Amino acid sequence: MKTQFNIIMVLGVLIVALLSGNLFVALSGANDGKAELVSAVVSPSTTFTQPQGQLASKVPPAPLAEDLVELAAAEEELLANLYARVSLSVVNIAVATRGGGGAGSGFVFDTDGHIVTNNHVVEEARDMLVRFADGTVVEAELVGADVDSDLAVIRVDVAENLLRPLELGDSAALRVGQRAIALGNPFGLEQTMTTGIISALGRVVRQDNGFSLPELIQTDAAINPGNSGGPLLDSRGRVIGVNTFIFSNSGSSAGVGFAVPINTVKRVAPALIATGRYADPWLGISGLSITTQVAEALGLSAQSGVLLQAVVPGGPAAKAGLRANSRQLGSDGSALSTGGDIIVAIDGQSVRDMDDLIIYLSGQAVGETVVLDLIRGDADQRVEVVLEERPSR
Repeated sequence: MKTQFNIIMVLGVLIVALLSGNLFVALSGANDGKAELVSAVVSPSTTFTQPQGQLASKVPPAPLAEDLVELAAAEEELLANLYARVSLSVVNIAVATRGGGGAGSGFVFDTDGHIVTNNHVVEEARDMLVRFADGTVVEAELVGADVDSDLAVIRVDVAENLLRPLELGDSAALRVGQRAIALGNPFGLEQTMTTGIISALGRVVRQDNGFSLPELIQTDAAINPGNSGGPLLDSRGRVIGVNTFIFSNSGSSAGVGFAVPINTVKRVAPALIATGRYADPWLGISGLSITTQVAEALGLSAQSGVLLQAVVPGGPAAKAGLRANSRQLGSDGSALSTGGDIIVAIDGQSVRDMDDLIIYLSGQAVGETVVLDLIRGDADQRVEVVLEERPSR
């Protein structure tokens, strides 16, 4: 009986110690060996907490403020309403080529059946099929394409009720941080909408053909293969750009997508519809953007601008008397060309680098005259150049 009583007493001490959260203290005087073993598991500093999920289930959060709920509902309604209005004008374009096929997106441009898309979506097409939101599938013909802006126009012959042209916005009025909404057919998943913001404006990206796409809109709205040619929209559902490509190591969206600005579409698409082609203005030079490091290495007086590296013989710049580099500095593959004219302004607008020059020229037309402010040696020069059409490659 005494043994049983001792056992009961020990168990009682254990229970009290467990309940008090001080097991190490309770056992240390009874058996040092056991106390050391137990203290490795439960010490005076050990605390027992309720799992957060269980706690949350027992203590419900306070209801959200009504104004927050209404704000979220308004946001959802805006996007849902926009999708219902705009998605009917976005099409899927399936392309058959000699090497197989591909797919992209496009949107209705006018009531004559013209659809805007990317040049790279249709440039090798032998046959094209356009699928509308209601499931209607029709053949399409190529009206015209412009490699240098990566834009194309195709045409379909369908019922009038399917031709719902989208409203065009003004890409010159855009600001970083504005909402950006992409519609298209990523991976063939038709009528997909993704949202984000305008991440940057005025990006210039060099194409494989050697010329650059100017004034691109950068967005973090998810753009994936198949989105090419689809519209990038603002909150009112107006087209602000044509989704064109992404920067990604995986080939899928990495939050860095680009769209051709709608103001470029406004210039190019009507010309493609009227003549099947667009005449890109051309200066006929290649240049090097001047940075502080370049200026120091070449001993230049200008800290910014464009140093002419080459002037195309017979081109507009050559006809106006512009001069390219006349000597090289350095060796062993590190040579830099110098001695050429430095363009520091065009039509009174400062030229900090090659991107500035490309962006300005993209907004001009063949036959227009531009005035270049130059530094030639130690002297300032002002030269007029008549822009010509960029030669085909």
